[in-house]
Amino acid sequence: MDSSASEITHAFPPFFLVHRDGSVKRLMVADYAPPTVDPQTGVESKDVLISPETGVKARIFLPKINVPDQQKKLPLIIHYHGGGFCIGSSLDIITARMLTVLTFVANAITISVDYRLAPEHLLPIGYDDSWSALQWISTHLNREGPELWLNQLVDFGRVFLVGESAGAAIAHHMAVRVGTTKGLEGLRIRGAVIVHPYFVDNDQPDELVRYLSPGPIAANSDPKLNPKVDTDLDKMCCEKVLVFVAENDGFGLKPRGVEYCETLKNSGWKGDLELVENEGEDHCFHVFNPTCESALVLVQKVASFVNQD
Repeated sequence: MDSSASEITHAFPPFFLVHRDGSVKRLMVADYAPPTVDPQTGVESKDVLISPETGVKARIFLPKINVPDQQKKLPLIIHYHGGGFCIGSSLDIITARMLTVLTFVANAITISVDYRLAPEHLLPIGYDDSWSALQWISTHLNREGPELWLNQLVDFGRVFLVGESAGAAIAHHMAVRVGTTKGLEGLRIRGAVIVHPYFVDNDQPDELVRYLSPGPIAANSDPKLNPKVDTDLDKMCCEKVLVFVAENDGFGLKPRGVEYCETLKNSGWKGDLELVENEGEDHCFHVFNPTCESALVLVQKVASFVNQD
């Protein structure tokens, strides 16, 4: 084997390395977690195929339902995982642990979209897959979609978009896109939860984003990653937004989360906005340690947001 082929040409720690032969080595890979029934919470999970053409899947988490409440419809949380658009999965053990806790505490059905990752699939593929998943979910509005849990148990008048880091950017953009697109009116997205969002800055080039995407996204001029340039921001479909920032965010993203709130306030959007700072915590701490005290406080806050009238 030619040793030059293994030479590293691009390095983006802690995410991935790229070798001269084009191969990608991810530096953070969590083990796959098969769908199961969690013995502690009773939360059950299953995998569904969103698109046969692309192979995109999603994992659905169902809370334990008491027999007298079987006819009660539950809120739906649509989740987008973080990982800089290039690592992570809805099907790995880290995401499974975190969403099992959220599903249990919120007593909601959660569906997490396993969008395709860059750099093999350059942005905006992750956004495109997430939009396809929303359209797939909307096929259940008439209670005749391909997934029984969604047909029988979801209250489509209480839908929430939730994401952390890169997934928070996706959740935000989905809320704007639904608000500017006809045909999804029956999917009533009540709120968005934006946790430690990964947005770009007008004045600070982002080398990772430049590598993962062509065109306007790479130039920080695409609304998918830069809400400040989004002329449709006032059309966000949800009536409330909950934003979290981490005091000790190791990626330096706290100021961007705060700025996002200011941008949204000044956009003409008429919804309710709340900003919460996770004091003493690092970026996406709740994903890696979902049962620590601070993570449970965050999850309870999200659960209250989802179940608020």
